[in-house]
Amino acid sequence: MSTVGTAFDFSAQPQLLLDPFADQILDANPAACTLLGYDRALLRQMKISALHAGQLPALIVFTQAVLAKSAYWTTTLVPRHAAGKELRSEYSGSLIPRDGATPHLLLAISDLDERRRRSVDAAADDYMGGGIAAWQRVERVFRDIERENRLILRAAGEGIYGVNAEGKTTFVNPVAERILGWSADELVGRDIHSIVHHTRHDGSHYPHEECPIYAAFRDGAIHKVDDEVFWRKDGAPVWVEYTSTPIRDRDLVVGAVIVFRDVSQRREADEKLRAALAEVDQLRERLELENAYLQEEIRIETNPRGIIGRSEAIQTILRQVKLVAPTDASVLITGESGTGKELIARAIHEASQRQDRPLIRVNCAAIPRELFESEFFGHVKGAFTGALRDRIGRFELADGGTLFLDEVGEIPIELQGKLLRVLQEGHFERVGEERTRAVDVRVIAATNRDLKLEVQRGRFREDLYFRLNVFPVESVALRDRREDIALLAQHFLMSESKALKSDLRLSEADARKLARYDWPGNVRELQNVIERAAILAQNGRLRIDLPDPPGSHATPVADPRKGETRPVILTEDEMRERDRSNIAAALDLCGGKVSGAGGAAELLAMKPTTLASRIKALGLGG
Repeated sequence: MSTVGTAFDFSAQPQLLLDPFADQILDANPAACTLLGYDRALLRQMKISALHAGQLPALIVFTQAVLAKSAYWTTTLVPRHAAGKELRSEYSGSLIPRDGATPHLLLAISDLDERRRRSVDAAADDYMGGGIAAWQRVERVFRDIERENRLILRAAGEGIYGVNAEGKTTFVNPVAERILGWSADELVGRDIHSIVHHTRHDGSHYPHEECPIYAAFRDGAIHKVDDEVFWRKDGAPVWVEYTSTPIRDRDLVVGAVIVFRDVSQRREADEKLRAALAEVDQLRERLELENAYLQEEIRIETNPRGIIGRSEAIQTILRQVKLVAPTDASVLITGESGTGKELIARAIHEASQRQDRPLIRVNCAAIPRELFESEFFGHVKGAFTGALRDRIGRFELADGGTLFLDEVGEIPIELQGKLLRVLQEGHFERVGEERTRAVDVRVIAATNRDLKLEVQRGRFREDLYFRLNVFPVESVALRDRREDIALLAQHFLMSESKALKSDLRLSEADARKLARYDWPGNVRELQNVIERAAILAQNGRLRIDLPDPPGSHATPVADPRKGETRPVILTEDEMRERDRSNIAAALDLCGGKVSGAGGAAELLAMKPTTLASRIKALGLGG
């Protein structure tokens, strides 16, 4: 074996012998095989260009430079390792002339990453060799701290550990061992950040350069943190608050002492408290809204809850209420405005199993078209212009209770589908929110429109109509139950008497006058008339002022002989039936009591003996 061959084979420098004209690797020494990851025999069969895939222009420039200058170097060529990774290298090429033949090229390869590591190690050796006294001094500082404070470190209720300026742990007290699950032997001399502080609570990486603990010996300032986690040996996070205090020796910051405590239980309690407060806020908001709705109900409904009347129409309604109330069936109440549809809805709710939850009323006719969806389902902050905070919708507010949709025929056709979905599935989303919420709501709807006709005209969805009209109830007009007029009038008058602190009574003449009127505004109009009459009353006598619409039951007719008007003349039977109904109503209102204070005789402004005779004559006696 030649000396040259021996030097080639045993050189620590990776080397390749190339034939640049044939694009061929002629030989490779063991160091090159190790660096490149190929077997020597395999390398001898490879082309130079195959080792530098995609780098042919740079390879040609380099070989031409070597051929021209006999020696050349470059760092632009990156050979590919057998495993596929690229090697950062420096090439040094030398020309090998041959007599009468094309020259060869000797290529020496330097691994730049390995060179950098050697430089770092060399610098560290120089530093350690030259600065051994400084390192011994730092070690003494931390040793003195631990020795002088041994009793404090062991007795302290907080975890305490020290780090030097390189981030290596110098001491750990027993409390820190207990909190972190690591022994002092496992931590001392190691980079503690990478062991217990490497990751934030959300799982993201926590770089050394962002750690406040290490910042203490970089900037020489005390750093306090109260919302981070240390990681136990078993992988569990521990919420801690800590203080990192720099340690100085001869005005030089040599490390830091960290005092920390486990605040996991306190944080858990705080989280529970915040959650409870958030829930209280939600409940308060809900109660405030419920209270607002109840206040609105109080303003709207001045009469006590209950359906007043003894007519057959009212008895039919009461039977229907008794039948449907215990169920969760949807109810559609139809009838003219002012007939008491809301009273029927309230009676159904109060007789149901949902009576402990609110009855939420929605006047569909009073909601602007663009706010229907928000009103029904609520919205989140920022969902649209003016949405400055989250808002609970009527459906959510009525959860567990009853939702009364008054004037349901006013709901825009484009929103009726969403309403149908909630009725069928019990799910909805707030405006601007993707979260689906579930509600348990019983729906009672009311309308003064003919919804069948609205369906035919395409203004109301047929499927929604059938979904609402599971149990229909008709609220009868007041003119179709005249026997209830006196009872209702006396009921309203009693309320007004209490408000005005006066003692007003409805006379027989007043009752007859009210019974003859057709009441196009129904019960609401009757209530307004009685309220006005009570205000205008003089000397305990009501002043009932009624309009005289043409064609009404009691419309005065013209007398052509005198140019005057006169009341319609009743027959004897009509007068008898009228008196019978009026006396029966008075007896019903007074609970059958004839004479004495609060009796029917007083109500009718009659002598008790006269009333008793009429009761007997009209066949009203028991």
